[in-house]
Amino acid sequence: MNGMEGLTSALTATDPPDEVLTDLAQLRSVLDVEVPAKALDRNLLIATWNVRAFGNLTEKWASTQDDVPKRDLHALLCIAEIVSRFDVIALQEVKDNLKALRHMLHLLGPRWGLSLTDVTRGDPGNSERMAFVFDTRRVILSGLACELVVPQEQLELIGPNALERQFARTPYAVSFRAGTKTFILVTLHVDYGDGAEERVPELKAIAEWLAEWARDINGWDHNLIALGDFNIDRRGDALHDAFVSTGLEIPADLQAVPRTIFADPENPHLDKFYDQIAWFTGRNGLPALSLEYSKGSFFDFPKAALISRGLTKTQLSWRISDHYPLWAEFSVRD
Repeated sequence: MNGMEGLTSALTATDPPDEVLTDLAQLRSVLDVEVPAKALDRNLLIATWNVRAFGNLTEKWASTQDDVPKRDLHALLCIAEIVSRFDVIALQEVKDNLKALRHMLHLLGPRWGLSLTDVTRGDPGNSERMAFVFDTRRVILSGLACELVVPQEQLELIGPNALERQFARTPYAVSFRAGTKTFILVTLHVDYGDGAEERVPELKAIAEWLAEWARDINGWDHNLIALGDFNIDRRGDALHDAFVSTGLEIPADLQAVPRTIFADPENPHLDKFYDQIAWFTGRNGLPALSLEYSKGSFFDFPKAALISRGLTKTQLSWRISDHYPLWAEFSVRD
């Protein structure tokens, strides 16, 4: 069940050039090795990906220096192929312009579903949406979709620039079912602000809200997983400590992988810890995740996507992203 059926059927009337087909074949071969295959009634693949400024699209196979945006059909084919390898993926930085997202869904085909927020207004919101894209052959919506709002008494924990005294970009929660397993995914993109100290109150408020909600939904036997771009600088800093303060835990194998394509292998201590997938494991008396975690990692798309183009990392970041997809595999066997 890997890959897409008819991926290279026309977005335009012109067939993809040979170099695009060669790149796509290379990308698929690397994905086959590095991302687990979808196995019916056996596993669940959940991912999160900040796709840089995922909005408009230049409808050419190769954008030029004068084109705006730089994201083109070649890049979109690569993005869609990566997305297709997961059962459900949370996307951040989906913009008010939905052209690229709509074209991607067309590529994925009618068996793929979408749930997304409206645009967050105001400067801190950056005209962004949050979205979930999911393979309806593997998971279905189970009823809940909501943007999270904190109680009035907790508002003082959120920075003064938060939209309408709430989160700058409101966390988005959607419930899914895979077989007999039900789970709620909560995604967000924490406002970067002018400095790390501005992110601490928002991260702490999010952690406390999730902890309270986890206690409430435990009676319904729901699993709660937080994922997205939390803009955490480093493991063990004030931002990380705020995020895990109420009991959220990040699996060890996900703590060891880079988050951005600009990570420096020579200086791993400088790597940013932006993107996370985390859940409660029973610490602080909070209900533990009942899904069985298998493994997780990132996908290093720069070594396989757009390889014929000879792009710099900065150029690649505007065509695909500056963030790696981060994924986690769970067992759904009863």
